[in-house]
Amino acid sequence: MTFNSRKDITFQLIAFGFSAIFITIIAVNLFQSGLENEASIWNNFILLILSALLLWLYFGTRYELTQTHLKYKSGPLRGSIQIDQITEIITNKTLWSGLKPATARKGIIVKYGNYDEIYISPETNDTFVKKILELKADIKITTASTL
Repeated sequence: MTFNSRKDITFQLIAFGFSAIFITIIAVNLFQSGLENEASIWNNFILLILSALLLWLYFGTRYELTQTHLKYKSGPLRGSIQIDQITEIITNKTLWSGLKPATARKGIIVKYGNYDEIYISPETNDTFVKKILELKADIKITTASTL
């Protein structure tokens, strides 16, 4: 089952705001100096790549639950976690450091292995937890409000 990532207003402002700023800078640079300045061409290229990366993160973040793995994709970041290694899920909490293929706050922290954790933000936390419990029923579920 595939879950799209929830997108909160903060990430929307970052992705679209910075992309708009970068594209505006590119347009102004092209209008002022054209294609004759090599430094300007490289600056425009870097800004274009950054805009593409932000939009790729925005539109390309999703999660997939298979019988054996939790797979995640967020722009160029991809990976999978074996479901039998997942020990705990903390819902409605934000992880501020570490691996975060997510586009919203108050998502899910998935703890797996001995000390590893990943932060994801599916459309609905409850639906995701319900589906993963169908695959492995002995995962400890904690809600951040009870911490």
